[in-house]
Amino acid sequence: MATSLSSSKLSLFFLFSFLFASTLARNSPSPTTKILDVLASLKQTQHILSFDPQISNGFSKSQPLFFNSSSSSGSGFSIPLHSRGSLRKTHHVDYKNLVRSRLDRDSARVNSLTTEVLLAVNGVRKTELKPVVTELEPEALSTPVISGTSQGSGEYFTRVGVGNPAKQFYMVLDTGSDVNWIQCEPCTDCYQQSDPIFDPSASSTYSPVTCESRQCSLLRQSACRGGKCLYQVSYGDGSYTVGDFVTETVSFGNSGDIKGVALGCGHTNEGLFVAAAGLVGLGGGPLSLTSQIKATSFSYCLVDRDSAGSSTLDFNSGLPADSVVAPLIRSRKVDTFYYVGLTGLSVGGQPVQLPPGFFELDQSGNGGVIVDCGTAITRFQEEAYNALRDAFVKLSPDLPTTGGVALFDTCYNLASRTSVKVPKVAFHFSGGMSLDLPAKNYLIPVDSSGTFCFAFAPTTSSLSIIGNVQQQGTRVSFDLANNKVGFSPQKC
Repeated sequence: MATSLSSSKLSLFFLFSFLFASTLARNSPSPTTKILDVLASLKQTQHILSFDPQISNGFSKSQPLFFNSSSSSGSGFSIPLHSRGSLRKTHHVDYKNLVRSRLDRDSARVNSLTTEVLLAVNGVRKTELKPVVTELEPEALSTPVISGTSQGSGEYFTRVGVGNPAKQFYMVLDTGSDVNWIQCEPCTDCYQQSDPIFDPSASSTYSPVTCESRQCSLLRQSACRGGKCLYQVSYGDGSYTVGDFVTETVSFGNSGDIKGVALGCGHTNEGLFVAAAGLVGLGGGPLSLTSQIKATSFSYCLVDRDSAGSSTLDFNSGLPADSVVAPLIRSRKVDTFYYVGLTGLSVGGQPVQLPPGFFELDQSGNGGVIVDCGTAITRFQEEAYNALRDAFVKLSPDLPTTGGVALFDTCYNLASRTSVKVPKVAFHFSGGMSLDLPAKNYLIPVDSSGTFCFAFAPTTSSLSIIGNVQQQGTRVSFDLANNKVGFSPQKC
């Protein structure tokens, strides 16, 4: 009798357990997913290898610039924005080699940005640093701020007029730096660029900056010669530009001329900056173009780096109405970078478990998350990256795995698939809004044969960076007047 009773209790226990588990399963939401178009992604990898801008007229030198008619202030204007592939044909014949070269340069870029923060936090000025003498082969040089050390870089360009009368030049856009500069005649050492090198003697508005001027005092690296200010901007890989610091007229087509913009006139420019005439700094410091023209806002939309398409860089156009809005946070230590109030991550609709305040920028300048158009792959501190990756892997049991590639440790062989369902990845911001990433912005091809990798990477730095691969196809708006960042998918 006792045995029979025990058996009955045991049966009831298993029945209850089964019913409880079934109820939990029914009540637990299914992971939210996105569709990755494998076939379309692979077609793009083949297209970029064969694309020739000279034949396709991908980036016409006569392409007009235009007013942004939607600007509420009436003073907004837009500049056509193109990827590197639209300007110069890649020399790579294999997509995997192209990806590896991009990732190598991207690592140099990230090292440069994290070093910038580290120096600022510790109160070290660049002028106090001693140069390290190294011998580099030309192939080993890279430019973390102007990535484009060879054809196939992921950077973005526009065409800007410099001087009076204005001459048009291809210029790299960079939210991670402030000093604008252009190669100038006479050249002591200039790299090859697509346009003729700027000749200051042909411009009526070229004016050297004096050593006593405010502009000269704002430079992090400067010197004085004959009462005139000299500048130097050096990058994390040993590349640099040196020359006269001047004011000049800058123009954006129909928007008119902006006189007296401080910029570097580089006579010695080391590194493989291939094709671009110089750089337009869009950072938050006082010497950036955005600060000098007193822009209340600016926005950009980055087309896929393997696409020949184009979009625009807009000034004074405000935030689109459908923006996912987050706080724009300023660092007391580094005024160049645009920090954003990221509070968390989710995969498949489920929160990634991280300590509260994990992504916060502290009072000393450590931590925080910046939005950067020059970095390709988003970097998170190791704890966050590992948790994000593990959550993605857990919810992707049906994806066939394969070996890692370069800095990617989580890759899949999708050669036999035309499309796949993948867990949705989302960023969550202060204020409660969330940005869902398209699948192609976090599972990307690394060759033309079907290998796709989870496009995030860990960093040992306290600084996290939202890179341009995760920003592709999204209009990113910086409302400088109201300290907000907006993300608007499909607004290119």
